[in-house]
Amino acid sequence: MEKPLILVTNDDSILAPGIRALISVMMEIGDVVVVAPDKPQSAMGHAITINDTIFINKISDENALIPEYSCSGTPVDCVKLAVNEILHRKPDLCVSGINHGSNSSINVIYSGTMSAAVEAGIEGIPAIGFSLLDHDWNADFESIKSFVRTITLQVIKNGLTEGVVLNVNFPKLKEKDIKGIKVCRQAKAMWIEQFDKRKSPQGKDYYWLSGQFVNQDKGEDTDEWALEHGYVSVVPVQFDLTAHHSIQQLNTWDLNE
Repeated sequence: MEKPLILVTNDDSILAPGIRALISVMMEIGDVVVVAPDKPQSAMGHAITINDTIFINKISDENALIPEYSCSGTPVDCVKLAVNEILHRKPDLCVSGINHGSNSSINVIYSGTMSAAVEAGIEGIPAIGFSLLDHDWNADFESIKSFVRTITLQVIKNGLTEGVVLNVNFPKLKEKDIKGIKVCRQAKAMWIEQFDKRKSPQGKDYYWLSGQFVNQDKGEDTDEWALEHGYVSVVPVQFDLTAHHSIQQLNTWDLNE
């Protein structure tokens, strides 16, 4: 059988250890092509480049095991360019990550990692975003490789519902201490933002964004609960943002008077 064609991308840059770990697992499963940002693009959300040029550089030579391209644009740009300019056919799967840091709960909205996966989903490609709850550049990705492999193979075998991609987060634990995989819903949580106001040498005010993550959800079926209790969380995410449950109520308004 022909091996699946797998597109690998991320938001931490093509040099990040997380994407290196993801590439190593994907090479065991299929034919891999890497298109990833040439610099960190965390928290870019679903940004695309429309007012500037985008450059693609092939960084692998003819002796490399897989083709790798660095992109000057955003994670979403990487997926768009891969599908439309680089690959000879639509990939069978897109995997994004492994992100250095959490993309659980509300973080999915801001995540460049997940936005790349969502863009693949919009293109009709089954997609998974992987994240590890460890911001350390030298985080232990070996402990989660077997779970990455399991989830990926299940997606290839079973497919995904149209319009759905997976948001997968891993607790910062050794493999032997991870209790298993839980399919969850996104926890209701938020960031309480704080801005550290400073002055430049020229006397101008500038700000560093910081904040506190607050989980407002006490449910035991959420990604935050799973991660806190030693499980890998898998949340199905849809890019149709319609609040279907609100349509009936809005139709009672006198909108056409």
